[in-house]
Parts: sequence; structure tokens; C-alpha cells
Amino acid sequence: MGSSANTETNGNGAPPSSNQKPPATNGGDASHPPPPSSALDQAIIESDPSKKRKMGMLPLEVGTRVMCRWRDGKHHPVKVIERRRIHNDYEYYVHYTEFNRRLDEWTQLDQLDLDSVECSVDEKVEDKVTSLKMTRHQKRKIDETHVEGHEELDAASLREHEEFTKVKNIATIELGKYEIETWYFSPFPPEYNECVKLFFCEFCLNFMKRKEQLQRHMRKCDLKHPPGDEIYRSGTLSMFEVDGKKNKVYAQNLCYLAKLFLDHKTLYYDVDLFLFYVLCECDDRGCHMVGYFSKEKHSEEAYNLACILTLPPYQRKGYGKFLIAFSYELSKKEGKVGTPERPLSDLGLLSYRGYWTRVLLDILKKHKGNISIKELSDMTAIKAEDILSTLQSLELIQYRKGQHVICADPKVLDRHLKAAGRGGLDVDVSKLIWTPYRDQS
Repeated sequence: MGSSANTETNGNGAPPSSNQKPPATNGGDASHPPPPSSALDQAIIESDPSKKRKMGMLPLEVGTRVMCRWRDGKHHPVKVIERRRIHNDYEYYVHYTEFNRRLDEWTQLDQLDLDSVECSVDEKVEDKVTSLKMTRHQKRKIDETHVEGHEELDAASLREHEEFTKVKNIATIELGKYEIETWYFSPFPPEYNECVKLFFCEFCLNFMKRKEQLQRHMRKCDLKHPPGDEIYRSGTLSMFEVDGKKNKVYAQNLCYLAKLFLDHKTLYYDVDLFLFYVLCECDDRGCHMVGYFSKEKHSEEAYNLACILTLPPYQRKGYGKFLIAFSYELSKKEGKVGTPERPLSDLGLLSYRGYWTRVLLDILKKHKGNISIKELSDMTAIKAEDILSTLQSLELIQYRKGQHVICADPKVLDRHLKAAGRGGLDVDVSKLIWTPYRDQS
């Protein structure tokens, strides 16, 4: 993803060795070397007014808007969020205004088109809708995970959040066999402030600054799966329930890791109050984390899910849909309805609306006769308000004589089911062996 912040060579490659003679220029002889580069640059600048104007802009101010060459080879509008001096040059941390903040990155000067500089002002946080504007294709390509939005924040709180988290502190992580580029800032302890890359143990989630430390740790670490109870296994998939109070360090490390890919307002430090459900792919080397969701042990609002994440290497494989479905199977076991914690981002609502649509329409297709919202809620563990809003969005419900009536034309149901897409991996309920937290001794 773009330029790496820990690249050690500049755009010209390694510097020449000290005994290398300067090349002859314009047919001249090497015994009469050209003037120093600074003098050459000055001569070029004096003879080229446009270059003189460009050099006068540098270094670019925070807030400058300019066109930047992205990984697709095309130039896109960016806003300079931060800058830092590397030797005699500057690097610029930019936000691509067409895309989500996860694509923000450090760039070199040669990626910026100085002819396109619009302004150089220290602006406040730009309009949130504009900064997160994406095409439907870009959303589908980039997102599968449920990413929390900031709809609950007022302007001042949003400004404070974006200022505190504006620059990614960790560029990449190593987790198991994958090197993963991060999306967002995560508040690791101060001793990791200078780290560009972190190395995670994929089993206990301890993180280290150097590869050698990880290798030493792996020789001592006894874990081959997340701590806690294995509550589900079907084929190569396993789900582990981890109690944040019993496994506090693991749960905190999981939150640090997840925050690199979730743009939450805050990070849960009080993990004692949460249960974490960690989904793994298993092989002869152990159980490798794919994603997870968390839920409160006791939720007054009937939330059955707090945070959810599928790690980037495992996205677009149906795991996110599996995690949502699993959260509802737990609600069924508890004998109560559930709903995800609010507020939902636009993309989060799309993920859940897709799940609710598939589940509800499958029932309506098979059911003979009338069925009520209450009966649908009892069958699915989906909260009545979520059922009502889903059916209303599909225009499958009408209000007649003081009550809601579901209109289930088979052709209309088929059309909506096709639009909702595939349901992902199925949860085999017969493989779920679980006792609700309230019933655990």
C-alpha cells in the first residue's frame, strides 16, 4: 500500500561511493568537474521561473491541498495532514480526500504535483461526508469488515478524535505468516512510539519491536490457540470464548491489534466487562486467528455484539458474515433477542442489513400463512425494531387498520434475496457447545 515509512533508500537508490569520480557533462572532461549540485540547482531555478515558484512553496504547509500519485499510477486529490524532516528533505503524510482514512500514508515529494497546489492553510477537520466519500465499487473492493463510524460525535469531539489519531503510528505488523499494512492509529504504550513495524505472536498476541525477539518468544510460548474455551469446531474452523477478566493481557493485546483496523472513537481498556469470540483456521501448527467479535457480559440494551473485525488477509471469504450469524446463534442459546451496539456506520449497517434480509426472506419464502414481527423475532433472535426497519427498507410491509402487514410476493422476495448476495459460511449449530455467561459458575 503506497510508500513504506521504513524504506531506507531514497528515490535515487544508494549514494555513490566516496572514491567515485563525478561523470563528465556536455562532452567535457572529468578532470573539470561540474559545480556543486546546489549551484546547479540554483542556476536551473534562476532560469526557470516555474521551478523557482515551486521551490518557494517548499516545504508544503500542513493543510495544503495538492494532487498526489497513488498506487494506481493516477493522481488523486490529497490534503497534507502532517510533515516530517528526513535529512534535508521532507516527507508528507496525506489524506486522499476521495477515500477512507485507512488509506492515508507518508509520501515523497516526487509523488506530489506541485503545479496543482490549491492552498496552504491550516484548516480544521474537513467535512466528514466529503472525507469519507467513496464509490460503491470502492466500498465493495476495500470493505468487508464492520467499521465503526463517528455518528455519535459532535463537531468538537470529532475534531479532537481526528487530531489525536490523524497519523498512523504503526505502518505494518507481522502476524503469523502474514505481513499486514495497518489502517489506523492505535494507542500502543509510549515505548513503542518509534516503532514502524511490530511483530505479534499469533497465539498469545504479545507484540515485540524486533523479529529476533519474536523468534525467541516463539521458542518459549506454549500456546497454540487463543486462551479460553473452544466452543465451536466444524472442519478447520474453531471459535474460542475468551473472558476479558480471566485473560486480561490477551484481551488488551487483541484490542491494540484490532484498533489498527477499526476507526473507533475509544479503545476498551476495561476488558473485564467483555467476552471475546475469536475465530480461527486450524492446521497442524495450531489455530490461527481470522477475526473476532466482542460482546458485553451484561448489556442493558440487549447488545449481542460490540466490536467485530475480520483481519485483512482473510477478508472477502465470508468470515464477517459468519461472525454476525454466530452472534445471533449465541443470542438464541441465551433465549433472548439481540442487536449490534449502536451507532452503526453506513458500511456496518449494510453488512447487518444484508444478514437481516437473507434470514428474514428465507423464512418468508418457506412460511405458509400469516406471520407476525414478534414471531419472526422469536425465530431469529433479531430485535423487532431491526426486523421492522429491514422490511420497510425493502417495501415489504404496510400499515393497515392500526397494524403492520407483511407483503410477501414470491417474485419480490427472490429479487431482494438476489440483491442481498451470498450468505457466507454457515454456522453448524450442532457443533456449538456453549453455556451462556449468566449460567456459568
